[in-house]
Amino acid sequence: MDVSHGSSDTFSEIIELNVGGQVYVTRHSTLLSVPNSLLWTMFCQKKPKELTTDSKGRFFLDRDGFLFRYILDYLRDQTLVLPDFFKEKASLLKEAEYFQLQELAKLLRPAVTKENSVSEEVCQSDPEEAALSSELAGTGLRSPTLEAKKAGYITIGYRGSYTIGRDIQQDAKFRRVARITVCGKTSLAKEVFGDTLNESRDPDRPPERYTSRYYLKYNFLEQAFDRLAEVGFHMVACSSTGTCAYASNDPSEDKIWTSYTEYVFCREQ
Repeated sequence: MDVSHGSSDTFSEIIELNVGGQVYVTRHSTLLSVPNSLLWTMFCQKKPKELTTDSKGRFFLDRDGFLFRYILDYLRDQTLVLPDFFKEKASLLKEAEYFQLQELAKLLRPAVTKENSVSEEVCQSDPEEAALSSELAGTGLRSPTLEAKKAGYITIGYRGSYTIGRDIQQDAKFRRVARITVCGKTSLAKEVFGDTLNESRDPDRPPERYTSRYYLKYNFLEQAFDRLAEVGFHMVACSSTGTCAYASNDPSEDKIWTSYTEYVFCREQ
């Protein structure tokens, strides 16, 4: 029996969700924990056959799959817990409003300023510096302390493949970037790449720890290079490996080359 559907008219207690490509498994009762919310309406007022599903029968929501984990955590016990240096409060507020979670939106709203010019982390760590930042915001000036940028290294890696056919001029798959990875200190990676950094594989890493599990939402490697150059990084090293194989056992068929490349960038104080 499908764990999501139960029967055609009732929901199973275990529900599978596909939220923007991210799969979540939760209890039906969790989705009903906040009356009159969007999820409550979907899974209480409607029948399974009325909801959109993906190719595997999971209920589909076209929303931010990474941020939904915080929505689901809130539904479990109605408390909000975010990792340190969380920089997507404005986006999470938008998700809370979409899912009609008014109390969650209230918890997030004080932390989101009109222009996001002063972060909550600054306000919590140094009230005097936060007050100075607010005063300077109206003049277009910034505190030298806030402008100071951390020194450090970031490594960008990507695994790409391309096919060399019998007629290379007709090859339409010259380079395909499967995923652009980011290695380095968590706080530095978040400072540089912001919302373009996908943390779903290592979401709660402390800011002063290192990770090699982040990747970028970019489709082109050059987008990462441009961003690093904008914030003062320069490349100091590069290495690459490659393999070649036939697409089939027929030597006359196309050859597929696969490569893994790492670029090391540095920013000095």
